[in-house]
Amino acid sequence: MTPETAALTASSISTSEAPTATFTGIDGKGILITEPAMKQLANLTRQQGDTKLLRVGVRSGGCSGMSYTMDFIDADAIQGDDETYVYEPAGAPGFRVVCDPKSLLYIYGMQLDFSSALIGGGFNFTNPNATQTCGCGSSFAV
Repeated sequence: MTPETAALTASSISTSEAPTATFTGIDGKGILITEPAMKQLANLTRQQGDTKLLRVGVRSGGCSGMSYTMDFIDADAIQGDDETYVYEPAGAPGFRVVCDPKSLLYIYGMQLDFSSALIGGGFNFTNPNATQTCGCGSSFAV
């Protein structure tokens, strides 16, 4: 194979994926949530009930030093200094995401994605602030 043929073959094989659409809260702030994650969160919120909010944060622990947390909470569990973001997915009921200020320092700009794959599926975090992540993607270091 000549270098010209190799270059042609390589360029014709490579494909570029369309960038995944991400959404922020209606005020333009909050974590970035991909469309698959938006749909999954809207479904989970509907199952939990209208009074529940999604708390996203970090805590010490995990194989890299800090781990992500996600849990549904009651509205009366919101602390005075928590940040609340409203997300309104198209064709699904809106939901609110709550984050404490300390966690927000570590996850600002983070992208939350969802995959329904049998292996490696579930929620995935892509954090631009992380200097190291573990193989499972649920813990990180800064």
